[in-house]
Amino acid sequence: MSESGYAALAIGGSAGSLEVLCGILEGLVSPTRLAVVVCLHTASREIGELCTVLSRHSALPVIEAQESAAVAPNQVHVAGGGYHLLVERAATFALCAGPRIQYARPSIDVLFESMADTYRRRLAGMLLSGANADGAAGLRAIHRLGGLTIVQSPETASAPEMPQAALKLFAPDRQNTPDQLIDAVRGISRLAR
Repeated sequence: MSESGYAALAIGGSAGSLEVLCGILEGLVSPTRLAVVVCLHTASREIGELCTVLSRHSALPVIEAQESAAVAPNQVHVAGGGYHLLVERAATFALCAGPRIQYARPSIDVLFESMADTYRRRLAGMLLSGANADGAAGLRAIHRLGGLTIVQSPETASAPEMPQAALKLFAPDRQNTPDQLIDAVRGISRLAR
């Protein structure tokens, strides 16, 4: 599928991913029809501060994802701490207090799998630096349903375990350096205008 066909971009990361994520958000072009959903391993008390930091680097508004809210284009939605974030078939958010997955809640796997089920070929997924395997199975789900899958090159990640876990499960469409990740997001958001 061409980059112009994507409706949503899902980004997941953990340890060492914040700096790369800020660069990626700087690559977003506004306005865009692309909805961006971010899941980082963070404590609930830090979510407001995280949104503030990310908003300094994004041309799009950065907001915490809320129960039943629409996954709106031209916005960056951030998963809050303490709950899993899912996207339902109607492209609305749902929060779940289920068990931790890979020691994390919110879980990147949960978000990626639900978004894959909703958006299928219209989803691009990106997995960044992190110190566990969360996100690998979810990125594979995006791949199986026809979406674009991108991992940060492990050698450029300060915590390479997360991208390495994805590479052990399947062959993502792209394995990119941080600069290439920025270029990829710029292209996806520009063509979705």
